Amino acid sequence: MQNSSVEDFKNLLEAKGQQIVITTHYKPDADALGSSLALAEYLQSKGHNVTVITPSDYPRFLNWLHGQEKVIALNENTVEEIKLIVNQADIVFCLDFSALSRINDLEEIVKKSSAKKVLIDHHLNPDHFADYNFHFQTAAATAEIIYNFICMLGDRSLITKDIAESIYAGIMTDTGSFRFPSTSSQIHIIIADLIALGADNSKVHRLIYDNNSELRLRFIGFALSEKLNVLKEYNVAYFAINAEELKKYDSQTGDTEGVVNYALSIEGVRFAVMMVEREDGVKISFRSTGDFAVNEFAALHFEGGGHKNASGGKSKINLKETEAKFLHLLPLYKEQLNLI
Repeated sequence: MQNSSVEDFKNLLEAKGQQIVITTHYKPDADALGSSLALAEYLQSKGHNVTVITPSDYPRFLNWLHGQEKVIALNENTVEEIKLIVNQADIVFCLDFSALSRINDLEEIVKKSSAKKVLIDHHLNPDHFADYNFHFQTAAATAEIIYNFICMLGDRSLITKDIAESIYAGIMTDTGSFRFPSTSSQIHIIIADLIALGADNSKVHRLIYDNNSELRLRFIGFALSEKLNVLKEYNVAYFAINAEELKKYDSQTGDTEGVVNYALSIEGVRFAVMMVEREDGVKISFRSTGDFAVNEFAALHFEGGGHKNASGGKSKINLKETEAKFLHLLPLYKEQLNLI
């Protein structure tokens, strides 16, 4: 897939006062929502009418992001309003996802819109649904791409403190607080510039990572003490959390986020998995270190994909059967998982 040029991007936005929709993937994380809100504020400063629409709710720890109170999340009460907004749009920006299936019930609404579709993303193997493609899989985060675009368009001076903090949040979380291999020297240069532009790095970190409910902490404690399985033979650790256990701790959107990383932090573990029973099936998070490609594992066995060391998947069978399927697969990968 050939990328569009910065000049294409500039020409697309040349006409003032366009109706623009920005959307992102189901259950948006900090990169998805931060990128969307940063782009929205930038486009508004250029004279456009912008609406951010999400296909679901998002974690409470993102409620501090500037502009999030104006986000319209798809639900039974907003579906008709969203259809009208998308149908009237001149441009629909699709951020931080590579396939329309990732926006769930928004997919058909976006497909039917006559608006120009613009993909801005860093995930592998994008689908060919957009009129304009800005896909950079070497980028550490979609927020990095948004920063680069604003600067390449000559508008660095339009990056406010709020835009800087939204971009910072996206890059910080998608690089695992700057510890993942995707954290290049260029990322640190961008981060330094965002701080120079007003981003309060300490505040952003605190509001995302040190803003837990009591019940979430108790859930994490329960998961670690009662649900963590370590399979030393395969250098694997995993969790399998059922719906009743989520209900016991009044689990909210985002409460299970990052828990899989505790499993990956165990000495010797190369492959960590978290399976969570939801109303619409089992949602799975895959994490790995080194050369074990969890995006390939997810794509082959669990209708998923993503990055080499961080991917997602799903299962339509129940949690016990999903866990059994996963365990049945491990012997096939024993040699790869034991190459330390």
